[in-house]
Amino acid sequence: MTERSTLHRLPNRGSNEMEAVYAILDAAFLAHVGFVVDGQPFVIPTLFGRAGDKLYLHGSAASRMMRTLEAGVPVCVTVALVDGLVLARSAFHHSINYRSAVVFGTARKIDDPAQKNEALRVISEHLITGRWDEVRVPASQELKATTVLELTIEEASAKLRTGPPIDDEADYALPVWAGVLPLGLKAGEPVPDARLQDGLEPSEFIRRYQR
Repeated sequence: MTERSTLHRLPNRGSNEMEAVYAILDAAFLAHVGFVVDGQPFVIPTLFGRAGDKLYLHGSAASRMMRTLEAGVPVCVTVALVDGLVLARSAFHHSINYRSAVVFGTARKIDDPAQKNEALRVISEHLITGRWDEVRVPASQELKATTVLELTIEEASAKLRTGPPIDDEADYALPVWAGVLPLGLKAGEPVPDARLQDGLEPSEFIRRYQR
């Protein structure tokens, strides 16, 4: 651990234990990737997958993010999950319950077709387990048009907040409702594609999808 992954504000909410980081990464599927091009910072949202201490990212071979990251520049990847609104008796003490992870590392481009396919499978299974075995795998031309990156996690930290609001002692006497409004990601009823063949129903893992 170095200064870049050291938590300075409310460090009691944080952890540098990799199992804590992995648990948050595995609960999310959308990451924000930060990098710098000619002094200009960029933060791009993207899907990802994880296997061990590796994160896998993919995108168009023409993507600025992919072309920049494959050169080995420093990368910062973040994920955040909101679990609830924390409603206090004072405006100052409102907050959210959350889980977040910040990952630092460098990426390498995967060129071997078999390794690219495996990385794409990891990303697909991270998004929705079971789907990869149902669909057509990428064709050779599709693989050529796609850049796949493997990012080794060099450093990381996790941070979270749980529990009720923490008000000033004098404010507990105020006649204002306070507590937590839980929030979560919930899947709706699957909507079939307009060109779906007759008689096809979504698999059970789609119907029961949750994170």
